[in-house]
Amino acid sequence: MAFRERGRPSSLVAWAAALLLALGVERALALPEICIQCPGSVQNLSEVALYCKQTPGLMLHARCCLNQKGTILGLDLQNCSLKDPGPHFPQAHTAIIMILPQDVSCPGGINAWDTVTFYTNNQTCQGQRNLCNSTGDPEMCPENGSCEPDGPGLLQCVCADGFHGYKCMRQGSFPLLMFFGILGSTTLSISILLWGTQRRKAKAS
Repeated sequence: MAFRERGRPSSLVAWAAALLLALGVERALALPEICIQCPGSVQNLSEVALYCKQTPGLMLHARCCLNQKGTILGLDLQNCSLKDPGPHFPQAHTAIIMILPQDVSCPGGINAWDTVTFYTNNQTCQGQRNLCNSTGDPEMCPENGSCEPDGPGLLQCVCADGFHGYKCMRQGSFPLLMFFGILGSTTLSISILLWGTQRRKAKAS
């Protein structure tokens, strides 16, 4: 009995250590690929590091400045020998500031950013412009939809609550029951038909 009592605290410590290790591994695995695409970390004097340190609730991980939800708000790819940003670049569509190698253009082009500064070896893209406000076309989205920014140089039309479908013209919720009912009955009918056909062929041979 005394042996169990002594072993209990050490087992609790081991369990707590395993839990912390698992959480640390999970957090490391959850880091977006664009942040670890290039080895190294954000340099202390870079604009991304300064932005991240001056804004409460942000933290630096590898090449990214992230908020507590893991959303990328800053990306520093300077000193990376990249000609192309790669397939993971869309993960940084929420970034407010990016430092990119000289050969990699700011996503969305120069007009998608408030400030683009060119240096000898890199360029800084800062402040995504909201195309919903800058297009000047009030009828860009349908009557029952609203415009929302979707990354640098991109926007999307989102249907208002209670509307769906092409140009948000259908009112009410999407008829899931009817859709899956028709799909299920059609699938069942075709399956029975094919089963009957195969059975006839089996009997004939």
